[in-house]
Amino acid sequence: MLEDFGGTMDADYIIIGAGSAGCVLANRLSADPKTRVVLLEAGGKDTNPWIHIPVGYFKTMHNPSVDWCYKTEPEPGLNGRQIDWPRGKVLGGSSAINGLLYVRGQAEDYDRWRQMGNPGWGWDDVLPLFKRAEDQERGADEYHGVGGPLAVSNMRLKRPICDAWVAAAQAAGYPFNPDYNGAQQEGVGYFQLTTRNGRRCSAAVGYLKPVKHRPNLRIITHAQVQKIDLDGGRATGVTYHDRAGRTHSLRAAREVILSAGAINSPQILMLSGIGDADHLQANGIAVQHNLPGVGRAMQDHLQARLVYKCNEPTLNDEVRSLFNQARIALRYAWNRTGPMAMAASLATGFMCTRDDVETPDIQFHVQPWSADSPGEGVHPFSAFTMSVCQLRPHSRGHIALNGPDPRSYPKIHANYLAEEQDRRTMVEGVNIARRIAQHAPLAQKIATAFRPPAELAMDDYDGTLEFVRNNSVSIYHPTGTCKMGQGPDAVVDAQLRVHGIAGLRVADCSIMPEIVSGNTNAPAIMIGEKASDLVLGT
Repeated sequence: MLEDFGGTMDADYIIIGAGSAGCVLANRLSADPKTRVVLLEAGGKDTNPWIHIPVGYFKTMHNPSVDWCYKTEPEPGLNGRQIDWPRGKVLGGSSAINGLLYVRGQAEDYDRWRQMGNPGWGWDDVLPLFKRAEDQERGADEYHGVGGPLAVSNMRLKRPICDAWVAAAQAAGYPFNPDYNGAQQEGVGYFQLTTRNGRRCSAAVGYLKPVKHRPNLRIITHAQVQKIDLDGGRATGVTYHDRAGRTHSLRAAREVILSAGAINSPQILMLSGIGDADHLQANGIAVQHNLPGVGRAMQDHLQARLVYKCNEPTLNDEVRSLFNQARIALRYAWNRTGPMAMAASLATGFMCTRDDVETPDIQFHVQPWSADSPGEGVHPFSAFTMSVCQLRPHSRGHIALNGPDPRSYPKIHANYLAEEQDRRTMVEGVNIARRIAQHAPLAQKIATAFRPPAELAMDDYDGTLEFVRNNSVSIYHPTGTCKMGQGPDAVVDAQLRVHGIAGLRVADCSIMPEIVSGNTNAPAIMIGEKASDLVLGT
């Protein structure tokens, strides 16, 4: 059990953040009953029933009880628009409110990490970790595992418009791929989901729930971390405020592990005096360790959302009447199928925009509905959505403090479309989407283009770029703000240890030296698995 000495608790490991990686770490590190682990989470318990229903992201995103509800600063590349950045503020973190899509990225992503000076992070190194984490509905093979904490299943919902998109993409020359997490990523097909029996399998459900009663694991919710305590270049503990505003101290006998995500991890480091000295001083923070890379090297996936009106009903029509909503709810209650078992997207595609691109550089998310954003309700007409994102953006953004108060949200400068290559890739991605829409059987189901309008010529580069600037949004994959590697912009080494500070690691998507070519939740789980091995020396 944890010892309490005059209000100061001792633990071997303190984990800050019960998100995707933090839940993994809490599970793996507390497996030894002699090891005392404290897990701190700024949000609450995952008791909101919408968290566990797959389509519940419509209700949880933009809900401040479980979402930080971040926004970027006005983005110059997007004509000054501020972009929503949902981030989970609850046990399970963003895995509790995301779109449930299980995507690992490309083998080449991880090999580049290793080539950038990060031994132990190549594809051959991380594939066993993906397999260890996974309980794959399809069964075990060379690329997949069974029996792991994270359930991965096939799509339980089929919609004709998405089937038509997959067929049209093949007619346009893109091969069918039944498993983009297998031998190769390229091609079109259907998403794999982090669900089990029609219910969300968040990191909290998969990793934390089975072990939460271990006597050596203490889970503290509504714990707003103020700073990491340092003594002579070593992390010694954590100071946090509880829900009532009272201050508490925790002492770490071995390590503090920061798993608060790509926004909060750099923020907490900077609040602790670890970061660029000039920036810290400008925000009233005493400098403990000058580490200029903290908050820098940020990347995110930008998505352009194309909407087509249809001449047959889509999910937009199914959910508009109260009668249909009741029928959908009854179907889900009966056998966990139907629209309530739906992930954020059904069909997907990984494609190359140019002949000289060796691996796919764009990804599609295809949805049998259309809306301006999750949480705002569907459009009042029959339609579907093709979202296309650039997988490996060249632009880099940064996170900056907004003063010394931990409750003040940091400033997010995503810096979208700052690089010409990003602009050209996004424009070509939109054009590929429009060309797919011209092929049967999809073309026969489309009444008219809604966004962008049909009159926008495909060879109008400036007009298409303006569409991208005015209509693109984040796909919610911030990474890189505590970059792994060596050099002036690196924050942690290949062991995830913070440069220059003993007893402190970072383990979440902020450590990515380059963003992966796909959705980031599966890699976040893998990073948690890898971090647990590094901490335990296994």
